[in-house]
Amino acid sequence: MRLTTKGRFAVTAMIDLAMRHGEGPVTLAGISDRQRISLSYLEQLFGKLRRHSLVDSVRGPGGGYCLARELDTISVADIIQAVDEPIDATKCGGMGNCHDDLPCMTHELWTNLNVKIFDYLQSVSLAQLVAAQGGAHKPQQIQQLDKRLKREKIGEAVAST
Repeated sequence: MRLTTKGRFAVTAMIDLAMRHGEGPVTLAGISDRQRISLSYLEQLFGKLRRHSLVDSVRGPGGGYCLARELDTISVADIIQAVDEPIDATKCGGMGNCHDDLPCMTHELWTNLNVKIFDYLQSVSLAQLVAAQGGAHKPQQIQQLDKRLKREKIGEAVAST
């Protein structure tokens, strides 16, 4: 099984969107800048995500995308399947015709691996991924906030003299 850029970018973009859940629509341009993903590629991915009812689009000024479901009801498997990413380690695409129209000797091995991979990806929710990002970035965000507050205090001190 090989996860391509399409699946990776879709999951990354959905995490970015989910981290801003409840703040109003998020623009694809914003996701593109933050995640360094081509805007045109994001447009293609979000079209598929919208058709699979994972995101909703909001048109007009202040528009963008928002989640169509709660974070804990969207799994990584949902995202990957929505963008047509195959979760398949078999050589035959699961058809069982790997070797002269018959299953190869390792067909069952790869089929069982597919089931395990799918089960795992289905068990990981967008909410879990967002929580993991919050925990990973908290120290960095606190440092940035501290630096900003220090700059503001220095600016206030200079202004008052």
